[in-house]
Amino acid sequence: MKNWHTMSLYDRFNCWTIITVASLCLILLFIIYPFSVLVIHSVVTETGEISFANYVTFFHSDYYLQTLFNSFIVSLSATVLACIIGIPMAYFTSRYHITGKPLIDNLCILAMMSPPFIGAYSWVVLLGRAGFITKFMQSHFGFSMPSIYGFVGILLVFTLKLFPYVYLYVSGALRSMDASLEEAAESLGVGGWKKLRTITFPLIMPTILSAALMVFMTSLADFGTPALIGEGFRVLPVCIYDEYMSELGGNTAFANVLSVVVIAFAMLVLLLQKKAIAGRNYTMSNLRPPKVKSLPPISRMVVTAGVYLVAFLGVLPQITVVATSFVKTSGPVFLPGFGLDSYREAFSKMSLAISNSFMFSIIAISIMIFCAMLLAYLIVRKSSRVVNLIDMLVMFPYVVPGAVLGIMLVSAFNSKPLLLTGTAGIMILSYVIRKMPFTLRSSIGILYQIESSVEEASISLGVPPFKTFFKITARLMLPGVISGAILSWIATMNELSSSMILYTGATQTISVAIFNEVTSKAHFGTAAALATVLTVATICSLWLCKRLSGGKISL
Repeated sequence: MKNWHTMSLYDRFNCWTIITVASLCLILLFIIYPFSVLVIHSVVTETGEISFANYVTFFHSDYYLQTLFNSFIVSLSATVLACIIGIPMAYFTSRYHITGKPLIDNLCILAMMSPPFIGAYSWVVLLGRAGFITKFMQSHFGFSMPSIYGFVGILLVFTLKLFPYVYLYVSGALRSMDASLEEAAESLGVGGWKKLRTITFPLIMPTILSAALMVFMTSLADFGTPALIGEGFRVLPVCIYDEYMSELGGNTAFANVLSVVVIAFAMLVLLLQKKAIAGRNYTMSNLRPPKVKSLPPISRMVVTAGVYLVAFLGVLPQITVVATSFVKTSGPVFLPGFGLDSYREAFSKMSLAISNSFMFSIIAISIMIFCAMLLAYLIVRKSSRVVNLIDMLVMFPYVVPGAVLGIMLVSAFNSKPLLLTGTAGIMILSYVIRKMPFTLRSSIGILYQIESSVEEASISLGVPPFKTFFKITARLMLPGVISGAILSWIATMNELSSSMILYTGATQTISVAIFNEVTSKAHFGTAAALATVLTVATICSLWLCKRLSGGKISL
């Protein structure tokens, strides 16, 4: 055994211990400290006195309680509808021969990865007061379309944007089931709907609940969709933004109160989901995946048409923005004829926003990949109480809406010695914090698939552990980590909520520019051109992701 005098520098000062301490310090500085400042500012007045008056105002105000209820009901409704659409769609495509399954998967992934506010903008173009479909139905049939604004419009956008989460998650679970479980039920005379209700769905319930949580959290945190088409239907993210912007430069205590309330509400939902999923995890061998059956001709036609219709509606916003980006416009009015005027205006006036989006996202994803690989190694190979705490704290931003994260960072880093507000640094920091959980989970999944014996062999040959990580483990992890991180890159490119709080004229991004072009300037053509840039970037990123992952995308 080595004594202290014969130990190498790597043995004396364990690099993984240093990384653990450094990680905990960074998390405390950039996650826990901003959240603590947010909470403190919500109860401390400008004169330094502690007061819960704003909390009392919130819980005694019918307006704000109604806003909280609106957020809950629209998120719950979107979750239920996404499950109603996604679960049957996943069942039919995974258990029966449906023509073009890869195309359906790709369409659903594209619909899922596009920002919700683009869906809202597209449906306004189609079904708004001056929308194409609205005018067509009015002029040709004298039929007035229902309003796209308010609760119905928000629910439509959320459902068509978020059902792919349920579809993709449940499809994977159904395809990984062991066929012997259902065969045993059939041998006992249990079939049809009873088999689904008592065997199939209970086995995949953890997956369904996880997908439902993703839908609920995403719709709860979204700012762009209700801001564009909500009109009188108020939800918490929009209310937080309005309160914060109206108080900018003065007292932001009430915006902080709303932020704390929405975080507490999100954490309560997360805890309820974890309690519901506890004890429901099942391990299956997947040695005998279920057989894919054929439907009768008429049933197959009906099911195929229904599946493609839903997938088409999911990507209709992307089709709409691409098509309208070539139509000549005058403000919010689309004119006869086609051209590239919208693109010329977009690239001449918004070139900085376009370059910012790509630059910020590239820097953020590079940081995420590096940090996620190190943290994943700590969590999988160096598990301890401190490491488990780090894992939990890194996942905390998962329940924090983007607008709230923006307020947290502004509150914490608006003065020296760490003045970040108004800089590109705070934009990149918000992207890293908010999207890190997804890249980290992907990295952990990849590392579990790598045998530790590979590292042990390297160490036994005299290569220090930390050097072994970079020379062996990191290289084996990298292809899978990058394929998962590309999905975080897409989400970063499309991020709006936190960007709306943090951006300045010099740090505007594409998503912010699109939102401003639609809401403030009513320049629909320019907005469509910028949205097309995002769509093309998303398609190219998904193609690269599929190439790196061998045709499979890790969600």
